[in-house]
Amino acid sequence: MLEMKKFILVEGNVLSLVNENGRLRFPEGDEIEVSSDAEPFCFGDYIACPADKVSSECSLEPAGVREAWKFLSEEEYAAVVKGAELLHWSESERFCGRDGSRLERAGVISKRCPECGSEYFPRLNPAIVVLVKRGDEALLVHARNFRGDMMALVAGFVETGETLEECVVREIKEETTLDVRNVRYIGSQSWPFPHQLMIGFTADYAGGEIDFADGELSDGRFFSRDRVPELPTMPSLSRRIIDLWIEGKI
Repeated sequence: MLEMKKFILVEGNVLSLVNENGRLRFPEGDEIEVSSDAEPFCFGDYIACPADKVSSECSLEPAGVREAWKFLSEEEYAAVVKGAELLHWSESERFCGRDGSRLERAGVISKRCPECGSEYFPRLNPAIVVLVKRGDEALLVHARNFRGDMMALVAGFVETGETLEECVVREIKEETTLDVRNVRYIGSQSWPFPHQLMIGFTADYAGGEIDFADGELSDGRFFSRDRVPELPTMPSLSRRIIDLWIEGKI
């Protein structure tokens, strides 16, 4: 029943929430009226809907999707991530790639072409992040698109036809010319900016000198735990892995 649902209202990377006595929460039930031309997604206790397709008598406040983890529960933030990805997919994939017909909703998270019957599902772009260890030190790098002096882990998208472990070795080699071994999986994270699945690894340094071979990085070196530079903010998987290493858990 809609009156029991919580609304995830997203436009771009901005979430609309109700400020209730200083506490931000999802708008609920009859606090929201959904436009007849909206295409909401219903899952669990939530309804994800474009923010410009609703009206409300409540005063809604904007909050960044990335920053919302600070004041939402783990379950609520996971729902925001899913809702944001579904809404971005629905907006960006509206027509059939075979015959150009406008797609129709066919299931909870699928669309179908009414002419040729092709089915479409939300896409994910898998990408790796890897902490390269050399003794008690770890490799941190600065990409050219990073703000300020922030440094993070080597990252890159998985290419067609390669395993995740092969991607780790290739990305490190391409970006730094370093060789690694003992690639080990550590965890993953859905990352809705706009539709990545981040997969985290550790690897051991096996040789070579740092050289920024493909031009994507502008700086990078091995750091000790007591002398780390500016790091990416939470809740990124890169930051979580670095924190685990700093705490001696990796």
